[in-house]
Amino acid sequence: MNSVRTMLLALLLGAATLPALAQAQYTPPPVTVTNPLSKVTYHYKWQVYVGMAYSNFIAGPQLVQGASLGGTDAQVVRFLNPKWGIVGNYRGYFGTSGVEPNYYNIRGPFVSEQMALLGPEYRLIANKHLSVNAHALFGAAYGNFQRATAPLTRQEVQYQLGLFADQWAPGAAIGGALTMNRNAHWAFRVEPDATLTRFTHPGGPDGIQYQFAFSVGVVYRFVPRPKKPTAQKAALEKKHHIRFLHPF
Repeated sequence: MNSVRTMLLALLLGAATLPALAQAQYTPPPVTVTNPLSKVTYHYKWQVYVGMAYSNFIAGPQLVQGASLGGTDAQVVRFLNPKWGIVGNYRGYFGTSGVEPNYYNIRGPFVSEQMALLGPEYRLIANKHLSVNAHALFGAAYGNFQRATAPLTRQEVQYQLGLFADQWAPGAAIGGALTMNRNAHWAFRVEPDATLTRFTHPGGPDGIQYQFAFSVGVVYRFVPRPKKPTAQKAALEKKHHIRFLHPF
């Protein structure tokens, strides 16, 4: 009888401790949810953008068929404050163009346009999700129209094919960009522009060429790390139970 009583008492004690053990075993660990957009800030000085570009370009003053050119758009921005920045921009567009019917039976020669531009950028909207900016960039453009037409002379390229000859010209890009943030450093950008050039042709109208340009790519921001407090500030924080705000 004593052994039976001892066994029953042990079973009762074990049953009493099971809920506590089960609760301790299945307590879920704390979960920390991180938001990659929580650290997005516009208090930085440098930013770079690289994208794939497209331009609908007319390679001659009287050509009916335009040139659909593809290439790259690369920019470096130095921000003066969270709203204003100075943009340095390289654009390169490459492809083939239609020509006028000609004795040499040349069709679809290679052409290219490269631009080096500089100008201001202004942020119209800026929050942790996205930013919208506008820019007006000015500089120079170089058109290469004779590369695939050798051994034709400059005059034959102009009068027989209807193309511009190789030359430098004033250039500009006026437009803006929609930038969608992924985290504090990286973002995705869509950028439409109107590009303007003034290539000349002795046999055609002398004026400004207007083209539509478009690019998509990625932005990287050089966001500085928060400055660590000095030993003096750390001592004051500990003594007076205060915390200094450390700007970027």
